[in-house]
Amino acid sequence: MSKQRFLNSKEKKRIFSMLSEQFGFEETLDYAFLINDKNRVYIVNRSIDNIEFTKLRVNTIGLYIGEINDKEMRLSIEGSELIGPKSTKNVVEIEDSKAWMRGEEPATELKDIPFYVIIKHKDDYLGSGKIREGRILNYVSKTRRIN
Repeated sequence: MSKQRFLNSKEKKRIFSMLSEQFGFEETLDYAFLINDKNRVYIVNRSIDNIEFTKLRVNTIGLYIGEINDKEMRLSIEGSELIGPKSTKNVVEIEDSKAWMRGEEPATELKDIPFYVIIKHKDDYLGSGKIREGRILNYVSKTRRIN
């Protein structure tokens, strides 16, 4: 079981800086942010302060939005849905959403981008990937893939 802790304002600022640099996301998110020992980031409504956790057994709190790796953030499907509509760069449109959700790695003519990119199909945001050697590396977890 991984332990979560709330992020302080300096740590939140670092996340927003990453989102700005990677995706051109300049908005603010009015949530409390948590991180676990695997560097997975979660958001939760600020009213969480009203809950008495000392008497509860809780594994994780909040919505998983992504993972911090070195100096970049890999967004989950939910994180891309939250960040994607307000992002101005590194959003890649794909033609076949079902192939993506099956775990396939589509070919692309885009050059390698040093950051993760947000994957989009029409109005749907499908998570993030990384462009390497003419392919978009797929990070949809095996448990979330479709047949």
